[in-house]
Amino acid sequence: MTAEELKALPKVELHCHLDGSLSHTFIEKRLGRKVSQSELSVSDDCRSLNEYLKKFDLPGKCIMDEAGLQEAGYDVLRSMKQENVCYAEIRFAPLLSETQDMNCNKVIEALLNGLERGKKDFGIEYGVITCAMRHHSEEENARMIRTARAYLGYGVCAADLAGAESLYPMSEFMELFKKTKALGMPFTLHAGECGSVQNILDSVEAGAGRIGHGIAMRGHADIQKELQKKGIGIEMCPISNLQTKAVESTKDYPMREFLNAGLKVTANTDNRTVSNTTLTKELEFIQKNYGITDEEIHLMMRNAVDVAFADDTVKERMLKYV
Repeated sequence: MTAEELKALPKVELHCHLDGSLSHTFIEKRLGRKVSQSELSVSDDCRSLNEYLKKFDLPGKCIMDEAGLQEAGYDVLRSMKQENVCYAEIRFAPLLSETQDMNCNKVIEALLNGLERGKKDFGIEYGVITCAMRHHSEEENARMIRTARAYLGYGVCAADLAGAESLYPMSEFMELFKKTKALGMPFTLHAGECGSVQNILDSVEAGAGRIGHGIAMRGHADIQKELQKKGIGIEMCPISNLQTKAVESTKDYPMREFLNAGLKVTANTDNRTVSNTTLTKELEFIQKNYGITDEEIHLMMRNAVDVAFADDTVKERMLKYV
């Protein structure tokens, strides 16, 4: 497909962080000053995930009140509309926006209000994934997930675990996600972005419906087979994974390997602004570098609908689009 055809293609995105995907215009407006591209996006010589995560400080300051969160939800759907995304799951960490004036409920409601307005104006269906953070205590994370559970089916669709994976392995969060599962809250988990295949195995054992990144499965045919049998979705974010050095070089990226193994691979941006990317750009990138066929692009869109945390009515509508 040409760039124009990929842009026009109805697309589904499952792994997109709100704070990493806020537009330049939105951030300048909220901060009331000019902001350079280098303050928002990583350069080509980004050395690690920890360095990559530093780019979240500035956008984080823009979503510390209800107006900022509402506008952020609207802003991210407006960006997606420009490249014909028809369904998106937007993830964010409610606890990072809590203040004395704004508790977890208010944070979630403010974002949902902005997204709902965006849905009406841009026709994009959405779900919100609330992220527990690896550096927060189990008590704080459990409180957030209990709060978010009240909005399940009312805009919120799932939970997640994000943050510095290499510093906080999945083994430390088994109890938290045992409780999450008991609440009837579906979840995806960031795992295998920093080389630990054990984090992927633990995430599957905890009951994750999807794995964010999953790169550490490369070369592990047995583990790939297990996830393929269970129909677990793999949220791949090629450009971001190269920037964070989840893989050393373009040729090491396992998208072709995972597709050949029959895994439910999906293509995503991770962070549109921090990675300076779009879903169209990601699809162009994988077609050019991994010989991904047009049919495989369509397959990934169908995979995304299949493993989305959406109800069946929404999924049926999306399948017609894609």
